[in-house]
Amino acid sequence: MSDLSIVTWNINSVRLRAERVADFLKEHQPDVLCLQEIKCREAQFPSSVFRDAGYEHIQICGQKGLHGVATVSRLPIEELTAPEFCGQGHARIAASRIGGFEIHNIYLPAGGDEPDPEINDKFAHKLDFLDRMERIYGGHSTDDPLIIVGDLNIAPQEHDVWSHKQLLKIVSHTPVETDAMARIIKAGQFTDLARREHEPGQKLYTWWSYRAKDWAAANRGRRLDHIWANPAAEPKAIPGTFRIHLDQRGGFKPSDHAPVQMTFKGA
Repeated sequence: MSDLSIVTWNINSVRLRAERVADFLKEHQPDVLCLQEIKCREAQFPSSVFRDAGYEHIQICGQKGLHGVATVSRLPIEELTAPEFCGQGHARIAASRIGGFEIHNIYLPAGGDEPDPEINDKFAHKLDFLDRMERIYGGHSTDDPLIIVGDLNIAPQEHDVWSHKQLLKIVSHTPVETDAMARIIKAGQFTDLARREHEPGQKLYTWWSYRAKDWAAANRGRRLDHIWANPAAEPKAIPGTFRIHLDQRGGFKPSDHAPVQMTFKGA
């Protein structure tokens, strides 16, 4: 089987940016695109735009005006039952099998502004979601190749944020979140492919706030978007193919996230 290239991208409204995504697909030709925060119901998804770009297979997990994930593929999609991570009925995960790989496309809760579950229900929800991931992935088979992608809303390491010291009390980089992510990775025996490909001391970002007047000049980013592989999938991740498409953070009406890509040897 031929290689499988996968892109994950928090698009922050797929209807608003459908043509932009189609242009990206035509230029880069990934086999699979996993979108998060599509912000629409299934019937509102601009499927024709993707089919016209050559992506005839579409899996949508939508919700009115909020959240939502979708996986589009040039290869057939076998839809799988999604793990019960959310606990609140949000559209936050699509599970599928494509090209011999199980792929989980996840949009993890952001968690609000205050990193205290006692006073912030959104943060409590995020921590519960992480606890469920640790428990469920801890019992998941490592014999079959599993790839985790998505906006996981946590920048786990010191150089995954523009200032480790200044962000230690900011949601997405607090110790309770980064420790939880480390436990999930350990429980599922996952490899964080960005850090397999790049030294721990190298700054890596995938998200830059809309609030910055010049996001590139300020470069106050965070690495919130991830691609992980379990022990059966990690050896198939082709060295040198990991890429953050920084150019997609700029231009007309961009998402605040850049797409992240990795290619795997055929399963």
